[in-house]
Amino acid sequence: TAFLHGDLKETVYMHQPQGFCDSQHPDYICLLKKSLYELKQAPRAWFEKLCNTLLHMGFQASNYDPSLFLARIEGHILLILVYVDDM
Repeated sequence: TAFLHGDLKETVYMHQPQGFCDSQHPDYICLLKKSLYELKQAPRAWFEKLCNTLLHMGFQASNYDPSLFLARIEGHILLILVYVDDM
């Protein structure tokens, strides 16, 4: 659900969706506060939220690959490699 509810840095407006139009204000537009699947910003917002979560959990971002995260836990090395299409 992070992909669906990712925070946006950009200001994004959209037309009222069909079936949800306000009959008193049909020409109003909506200000999005969270990313949606169809937005080009959604993958980037999802990846940024994931990065922040992993860093908060003690992982370190690789200096060589921005999608690789490393952590040492109880003598073990844990690697997470993330693939995000359309970033």
